[in-house]
Amino acid sequence: MAEPLVRDRARLLELLTERSFEQRRVVLSSGKESDFYIDCKRTALLAEGHFLIGRLFLDAIRREAPEAVGVGGLTLGADPLASAVSLTGYLSGTPLAAFIVRKEPKGHGTGQWIEGLSGLGQGAAVAIVEDVVTTGASTLKAIERAQLEGLKVLGAFALVDRLEGGREAVEASGHRLHTLFTRKDFIP
Repeated sequence: MAEPLVRDRARLLELLTERSFEQRRVVLSSGKESDFYIDCKRTALLAEGHFLIGRLFLDAIRREAPEAVGVGGLTLGADPLASAVSLTGYLSGTPLAAFIVRKEPKGHGTGQWIEGLSGLGQGAAVAIVEDVVTTGASTLKAIERAQLEGLKVLGAFALVDRLEGGREAVEASGHRLHTLFTRKDFIP
């Protein structure tokens, strides 16, 4: 990783720690209890956080899935991440189209599962993005829905891996999971 990106990674970790991380008992969307919570949207929706996420994810996608022409994931966690990567890619001259995977099909009109699909061709190579991976269920749902809509998923990219089996679940599906941070970055 180039020196500016090393600094960007350190700064993003600082922002996530200050803005998004809380050490307290919570019940996660998986139904599991945990002793910490990390709400990445608190960082991703800041201008600086958006910028840093875009740079770091774009670098990871270009290294690990260079054929990708699109980036997206399950709403709501992936929405600002895909936006950040798409904008950063455009500004650097290597644009990626953003897309959003709905949790349920649109209830009216065309009944779409994926917003932004029209900006990608049939069989387009894409990267799935995720904020936090716990069990991997959200990541797997995004991968499955993207594949059902005819997209070729090259891999998944997450901000934080809680190290609670999500990586193993995603990789058991035949897809690689690349993460910027793990729980060890927050709780040594």
